[in-house]
Amino acid sequence: MIETFGNKATRFGFGDALIELGKTNPKVFALGADTTGSVTMGNFAKMFPDRFINVGIAETNLVGIASGLAVAGFIPFISTYGVFVAGRPWEQIRTTVCYSNLNVKLCGSHAGLMVGPDGATHQALEEISIMRCIPRMKVVCPCDFLETKKAVMASAYLEGPVYIRFGRESTPILTKEDSIFEIGKANVLKDGNDVAIMACGTMVYESLIAADILEKKGINAKVVNIHTVKPIDEKAIIDAAKECGAVVTAEEHQLYGGFGSAVSEVLVKNYPVPVEMIGVNDKFGESGDAMDLLSKFGLRDVNIVDAVLKVLKRKK
Repeated sequence: MIETFGNKATRFGFGDALIELGKTNPKVFALGADTTGSVTMGNFAKMFPDRFINVGIAETNLVGIASGLAVAGFIPFISTYGVFVAGRPWEQIRTTVCYSNLNVKLCGSHAGLMVGPDGATHQALEEISIMRCIPRMKVVCPCDFLETKKAVMASAYLEGPVYIRFGRESTPILTKEDSIFEIGKANVLKDGNDVAIMACGTMVYESLIAADILEKKGINAKVVNIHTVKPIDEKAIIDAAKECGAVVTAEEHQLYGGFGSAVSEVLVKNYPVPVEMIGVNDKFGESGDAMDLLSKFGLRDVNIVDAVLKVLKRKK
């Protein structure tokens, strides 16, 4: 059985961390783009009105203003839906923020298919790719509410740009307050030596369920939570590949250029093993119930199990 500690949307981890940072660090500034309530910045805005700006639906301005604040010595956190905060101002993020290595923290809420009824236009399925390809950008995809909170807290004291991805719907809390979290360091959640399942975000929970199913079939799967997609924990990936000889990756994101690609880049250069990837296969999302969408697009525990059985045949 998988031990969980309730359910809570990862976006609330962002909101809670922002308030804690606001109380302890006067340099922390927050900026929104007319989605303040949805991305849980509302309480920060009420508590620290002199350190909050709602720029309206103007994401390029959002990045520009944040950049100016960073130059002035503040630590600006900007947030709206992931598809808008990463997509609309991409050139400003690349040239203004990353080229100058400015201390701007970009927080993409409502990422992945689990935005549900909002549909394809609001389902960020590409932003891991377009963020991790920019020099100096760090990319974090936490697995639950507590890990999101820790990622936001840690990013405030990490120099330079960071992109943090989180979601709308409630998901199981897998970690504890005292669980170790460090940007750039993966965590092994379950030991095993037959296959390594490497996942980020919501797919960490699905991977743990898959590992339980596989155990009943006599297959011992290692589950690795790789919450930091960039800089990725190369040592953890290589060590798991050496121990298991086969890898399955799982992400709520496009397969092209995403988390699975990042893992494969490490393996092909250092320790090639058979790899199968679970993710959205070159399609746009659609409207629907969050869990139904995960099932339709093949992002559930059963799909991970099938991928494991397939990769083990290749391993043999």
